[in-house]
Amino acid sequence: MAENCIRIRSASTDDVPRIRELIVGLARYEKLEHEMQASEQQLRDALFGDRPSAEVVIAEVNRKSVGFALFFHNFSTFVGKRGIYLEDLYVEPEQRGHGIGKQLLSYLAKLAVARDCGRFEWSVLDWNQSAIDFYRGLGATGMDEWTVQRVDGEALVALAAQYQP
Repeated sequence: MAENCIRIRSASTDDVPRIRELIVGLARYEKLEHEMQASEQQLRDALFGDRPSAEVVIAEVNRKSVGFALFFHNFSTFVGKRGIYLEDLYVEPEQRGHGIGKQLLSYLAKLAVARDCGRFEWSVLDWNQSAIDFYRGLGATGMDEWTVQRVDGEALVALAAQYQP
């Protein structure tokens, strides 16, 4: 496949069913399919509702959607600028190795520069060494001194209940 056959574009509401299919593919790859709960309507609201909370770009090869990147803005108090946080990056397995992931990441890097962002960052599963090597090859730096913390489900409800106004 010639690299010039790859097209990256912003998603539209018509893409929501395909975005969800690609997310299911990502969940399957990451062995997290049991955690996949997002419906098409939830995605439509989150991406295209009155107050969108994320954006998606689609990778196409010969007009077929073969990958996506879902991202949102965060803010660095130290840098004093917003950044782009890549929540999900996925390319269908049979399409890997043709530069699609690199095109998605460089597109987002260009977007970050155009939007005057101070950084572009993401997380990767520690067992996904091929992805880690790929990211390092693009100039990414591992933030090994940091760990991800999460509160969800019942623990989120319990923590919220501890707030005393």
